[in-house]
Amino acid sequence: MTRARIPDCPLARSVEIIDRWWTLEILHVVLCGHTRFSAIRRDLETPADVLAERIAELTEKGLLEADDTADDAGPDDPAYRATALGRSLRPLLLVMAAFGNHRLAPEDRSVILVAEETGQEVDPVVVDRATGRRIDTAGFVFARGPKAGEQVAARYPEARAGR
Repeated sequence: MTRARIPDCPLARSVEIIDRWWTLEILHVVLCGHTRFSAIRRDLETPADVLAERIAELTEKGLLEADDTADDAGPDDPAYRATALGRSLRPLLLVMAAFGNHRLAPEDRSVILVAEETGQEVDPVVVDRATGRRIDTAGFVFARGPKAGEQVAARYPEARAGR
């Protein structure tokens, strides 16, 4: 497991949770509705023993949980669902996919995000929940929070009082 070099850094904490590249890959498959072990294995073309270890690790981290309510759930082909923590990574998956597609011509993209109702391709952006303003523009910077340790405080300025 990856350990944060600066424990109070939110980016480092995120990397601790995500840890390995396959974390996002498995979550993506489950969040797309492929919840049975056999379906996840088929989609990712992963050996059963490797996938079982990875799912156990994601369950231990609190990203996945067994879904005993799934139809015909059983020991031979268990079902899984993302926990609230796992679902909270979906926006990251959407933005990462968009980032990967931005470098490609539209005709070269293998997976695109579309509005289910219209089929129209969408371009996810990150916005402030309170104002709806895009935050991937100038005017938004990192500042240290009230619990910032020495390393974070040395790197980031204090937040200015609201205007």
